[in-house]
Amino acid sequence: MVDISPAALGTSATSDIFQILRDGRPRTRTELARITGLARSTVGLRIDSLMQLGLIGPADTAPSTGGRPSSQFALTGGNKVVLGVDIGATHVRIAVSDLVGRPLSEDSGIIDITEGPETVLNWVIKAGDRLIGRVGRSLDDLLAIGVGLPGPVEHSSGRPINPPIMPGWDNFDVPAWLGSHFDVPVLVDNDVNIMAIGERAAAWPQVDHLIFVKVATGIGAGVISRGMLQRGAQGVAGDIGHVRVFRDNETVCHCGNVGCIEAVASGPALAAALTAQGIPAETSRDVVELVRGGNPKAIQTVRQAGRDLGEILNACISLINPSVIVIGGAMAQAGEHLIAGVREVVYARSMPLATQHLQISQSSVGVNAAVLGASILAIHHVLSPESVEAMVVDLADAAAR
Repeated sequence: MVDISPAALGTSATSDIFQILRDGRPRTRTELARITGLARSTVGLRIDSLMQLGLIGPADTAPSTGGRPSSQFALTGGNKVVLGVDIGATHVRIAVSDLVGRPLSEDSGIIDITEGPETVLNWVIKAGDRLIGRVGRSLDDLLAIGVGLPGPVEHSSGRPINPPIMPGWDNFDVPAWLGSHFDVPVLVDNDVNIMAIGERAAAWPQVDHLIFVKVATGIGAGVISRGMLQRGAQGVAGDIGHVRVFRDNETVCHCGNVGCIEAVASGPALAAALTAQGIPAETSRDVVELVRGGNPKAIQTVRQAGRDLGEILNACISLINPSVIVIGGAMAQAGEHLIAGVREVVYARSMPLATQHLQISQSSVGVNAAVLGASILAIHHVLSPESVEAMVVDLADAAAR
């Protein structure tokens, strides 16, 4: 089970009880009454409501201290599910998960983002329907969808804004398109943000200050501070791909500027640099294979990309002071060569106090980080205090009719 506990409790009694149980630890009615300050009878009524919703269920019986052992209750996956969708430059991954974060079934496909939003999202709709049926659920059991996109996203609306590698997607209403079919809330975010969420939940749940850096077709970062994802004022916090590397004054980036880290250190940029040296390469995968094959020029090129990235991250470290930096994306599969270049610059130039306990590591979740993070994004919405309270009210209204 991944960590899907919230940062703060809600305000209603029922929601407060549920938010406490979201950490996965079973508790008795007496414990919940003590934590919330509610009467034990009130706690019992709230537990009954949450059990009817399928959000919690009985757990192992607590050890007896004399008399009959007390019943314990804990978060349960239940029959409800969410969809997590990772849309990349050339792929789509999708998973259906229960409310505890366990993936029940997954699928993926090769599809180019340049084919446009309708084509890509219609693939998602068909795959989502297929997965939900595969695990024996119906659309009535689906509560929310989380989506990651490889470009800037206005978080409040879920619309991509001027995405450089996504022609035809600018200001496209992704939530409305998917929502018209699934009729559930659709949460959309930048793919690196959801990768940061997924990586932290699966590999670094106790780390409150983390930067996840994706190096693939593009370069970006997801920033977690005090355990919370930082999106910034317009949702573009961590968009480091277009920060300038000062050693390069000539390479033109697709954004129109020169010397952007994405223009000199992304997978396509490295492939182009190797091709110019007489070593044919077209994609990030080609570069990775050359490195794994021991090609000296490929290794040197990737190592320099790590140094360039380290130059950018050095400024991030001074600003944010993370305890962990995780390198993910297709180019992270080049092994230690990319990360070695990052470490070389970071440890040489950052202040000793900032790097004293800093860990710089390759992603341990790999290609599944984004779809896991998208699922968690949906789960957080479904299990938020407001959503739980709304479900309780609907349950009470249905009982009164």
